Amino acid sequence: MSHRSPFIRQLGPGDAAVLRRLLDTFGEVFEDVETYTRAQPRAAYLEGLLRSDHFIALAALQDGAVIGGLAAYELRKFERERSEIYIYDLAVAAPHRRRGIATGLITHLKTIAKARGAYVIFVQADVTDPAAIALYTKLGSREEVLHFDIAVP
Repeated sequence: MSHRSPFIRQLGPGDAAVLRRLLDTFGEVFEDVETYTRAQPRAAYLEGLLRSDHFIALAALQDGAVIGGLAAYELRKFERERSEIYIYDLAVAAPHRRRGIATGLITHLKTIAKARGAYVIFVQADVTDPAAIALYTKLGSREEVLHFDIAVP
């Protein structure tokens, strides 16, 4: 393993291949290869996301490898001219944890959120994921909510 520090960059148009590698990392970290790697979207779909103004992808890269990253969505509000950022997925590969990479990803996202006029970043954590809960508690305030999935027929 290299001792060089990883760097974080926002993905944009032309980065579909890097986004695919980030999907692979999510699949490995979340132990859900089926969801993240078996039926990845076409390159045109990924490029559309990367060109959009509502999708944010950050990759932590080290020696050309994607060792972590996050995917987030900007949600524009209707009650005021502002937005909030929802972190949909955040992961760091096991050998690279406890080195501040997740915190660095969120710090980078805060800069993007501020530039976009967002007033908050929010994220969900599973109650069975103490590492995520500890990270998010360190960085923000905790709210107890219930999450519901509503099927689309």
